[in-house]
Amino acid sequence: MKAKDIFIKNKDFSMEAADSLFAMALKASENSYAPYSNFHVGAALLTAEGEVFTGVNVENASYGATVCAERTAVFSAVAAGKRKFVAIAVASPDGKAYPCGMCRQVLSEFGKDIKIIVGLDAESIEITDVAEMLPKGFEL
Repeated sequence: MKAKDIFIKNKDFSMEAADSLFAMALKASENSYAPYSNFHVGAALLTAEGEVFTGVNVENASYGATVCAERTAVFSAVAAGKRKFVAIAVASPDGKAYPCGMCRQVLSEFGKDIKIIVGLDAESIEITDVAEMLPKGFEL
C-alpha cells in the first residue's frame, strides 16, 4: 500500500504513512546525481490531497547550482499546482539526512506543521515538524 492510499484511508497522518514515505524517499535516492559528495538523497512529499511527489539531490560542479532532494520534491509539487503539504520524508543509503537550512526555510513557506521524517533506516525513523526544525524562521 502506498502513502497516498494509507493517508486517504486513515484521513490522518500515521506511522504507517511515515514508513511508506520513508521507503519512497529511499527508493528515490537511487536516482540522485551526486558525483561530488557521493551522498545520495531522496525525498517524498505528501500533499493534503494524498499525492506523493518525489525528489532527489542534483549536484553541479559549481556547487552553488546544486539542488537538494527536498526542494526538488516541493518544486515539482508546486509546478503541479499543489500548495498544501502534510509530510516530507528524507532518506539516504549513505547516512541520516536532515533537511538543510535552505530546505527548512522553503518548507516553512508552506506550513510550520509539515511533518519531517528522517532516519538511518526504516527501524530508526524520527518524526518532527518544520516549526521544531526551524524555530524563528524568516517571515514577511
